[in-house]
Amino acid sequence: MNDFLRNVIFGFEHVLDWKAYDHILFIAILAIPFLFKSWKKLLWLVTAFTIGHTVSLILVAFASVTFSTKYIEFLVPMTIAITALYNIFTAGSRNRDNAAWIAIGISLFFGLIHGFAFSSAYKMLASGSDNEFLLLLQYAIGIEGAQLVIVLVILMLSFVFTSLFRFSKKDWIQVTSGVILGMVIPMLIARWIW
Repeated sequence: MNDFLRNVIFGFEHVLDWKAYDHILFIAILAIPFLFKSWKKLLWLVTAFTIGHTVSLILVAFASVTFSTKYIEFLVPMTIAITALYNIFTAGSRNRDNAAWIAIGISLFFGLIHGFAFSSAYKMLASGSDNEFLLLLQYAIGIEGAQLVIVLVILMLSFVFTSLFRFSKKDWIQVTSGVILGMVIPMLIARWIW
C-alpha cells in the first residue's frame, strides 16, 4: 500500500509541479471552454489526454520507443499554443462541439507528446520496480486525479466569471486563452528547434 500511495502521489505531483507548469497550462487551456453543465465532455478530453500520456510511457517502458528530447520539449508548448489558438478562434462558434471525437483524438495525441516529455523521469521511477505495468497504472491514477483538480479549479473560475461577474462565455474563453498563449510564447522561443 505504501508503494501504491507513493506512485499515485508521484503522478499527482508531476502534473501540479509549478517548476514544470506546462502540464497545468495544457489542462487549463483544455478546460477553459467548458462550464459545469458540460463536465462529461471535458472529462472525456482529460481522460483521453491521460490515456495518451500513459500509452507513451508504455511505449517507453516496454517497447523502448524514444524521441529526441529537443523536439518533444518544443512540441509540448506547441500543443498548448495550438489549443489556445483553437479556443480563441472558435469561441462562440455553434459548431465547436460537433467534432467531439476529433477533439478527443487530438487530446489523446497531445497526451502522447506530453508523456514522451516525461519519459526520462519515468525511467528513473521505474528502475527499481518489480511490476512496471502496476506502477504505470498507479502513476496514471495520480495524473488523472491532479488533472481533475485543475479542471475543477477552472470550472469554478469559469462559473465565477461568467455567472457572477457576467463575462460572456466567448470573452472568458478568448481572454484566458490569450493569457495562456502569452505565457507559452516565451517557452516556444526558449525551446525553438530551427
